[in-house]
Amino acid sequence: MSEHRDGPAAGDDDSGTTGRATRRTGSGPGRILVAVYAVFALAATGRAALQISEDFGKAPLAYALSALAAVIYLVATVALARGDRTSVRVATVACSIELVGVLTVGVASYVDRAAFPDKTVWSHFGSGYGYVPLVLPVLGLLWLGANRRRGVSR
Repeated sequence: MSEHRDGPAAGDDDSGTTGRATRRTGSGPGRILVAVYAVFALAATGRAALQISEDFGKAPLAYALSALAAVIYLVATVALARGDRTSVRVATVACSIELVGVLTVGVASYVDRAAFPDKTVWSHFGSGYGYVPLVLPVLGLLWLGANRRRGVSR
């Protein structure tokens, strides 16, 4: 029996369109997006680890949210790089949570300055990182949407 690839093979979650290669979320311009997410995963992890180890009692909520941001950046990095169907879904959820997080923490950091005495990844809408944390999830969601329309996640 000849093997004809109309859909994913058993155990393969990467679905492509029949007869032609699909573009993965981590290819082309997506490589830049993955690289930026990787840098932010490292930066957020480092900053959160330092703040938690040295000053956790000073702002426990802010520093815990910074650690959460690091985890979300890591998940988004891996999911965007993989680009298979499940990973695209995971990346979409991660970018969505990230966007809600940066918006929520951004507002909270202006409303309750005492809870956010130091800059964190998401505080003040990511001003300490050139507002990239505010723009990054939007770019991620746009990239995922563009790839979905091209058939990457179908």
